[in-house]
Amino acid sequence: MQEQLKMLLTDIRQGKTSVEEGLEALKDLPFKDLGHAKIDTHRELRQKFPEVIYCPGKTPQQVKEIVACLAGQSHNILVSRADNEMYRVIREITDDAQYYSLARMVVVNRRPVKMNRGTILVVSAGTADLPVAEEAVLTAEIMGNRVERLYDVGVAGIHRLLAHNDKLRKANVLIVVAGMEGALASVVGGLVARPVVAVPTSVGYGANFHGLSALLSMLNSCAAGVGVVNIDNGFGAGRLAALINEDRDDEVE
Repeated sequence: MQEQLKMLLTDIRQGKTSVEEGLEALKDLPFKDLGHAKIDTHRELRQKFPEVIYCPGKTPQQVKEIVACLAGQSHNILVSRADNEMYRVIREITDDAQYYSLARMVVVNRRPVKMNRGTILVVSAGTADLPVAEEAVLTAEIMGNRVERLYDVGVAGIHRLLAHNDKLRKANVLIVVAGMEGALASVVGGLVARPVVAVPTSVGYGANFHGLSALLSMLNSCAAGVGVVNIDNGFGAGRLAALINEDRDDEVE
């Protein structure tokens, strides 16, 4: 966004663009009204990353139009909860899009952002939690973070987790993804002196209530330093961890 403004001002000074044309271009900077969506084209300027597209509830044509708008405004695009049909129409707009089926995300990563020095560790309780965990991984990575994975280390076999104590303690921020009773977040929170972002998932049997039991367990954690995002919200966890990692960047030796 900043580069676009600089280029526009340069073109005006050099006579390549008139003041009237410049004013017309500026009309689309706060937001672009597509009728079915108002694209926040200022978000990258405010928050260092552009608006993320959430696919459920949108038609493929709507997603295609939103991506087309963002493709002309920003370098990187993140599309969440996408399926193969959404990926197909996005490829019609930009052939550098990549689809990650496990995470259900489409990523257009045209220009890597400045990397934070600290590492984010994503820990999952079981294999069934991987779609949410991978959503968190990709979100944190495209926002400029080194991310490591530690998967299938749930409390039913806690020795699998304890075998990686060094890895847990070296991470700058941890994302813990768990369904069932959600106990893994409390356990990890009691082992480390770093922020833990807990993500309850809807994985579990009937009394799990589609993730509500894990959510309540995480909210009631007796381990200090554990924060909780909503059920299955891997994107939210990745974004929050990225912000924490950036804030703590100067503290990493």
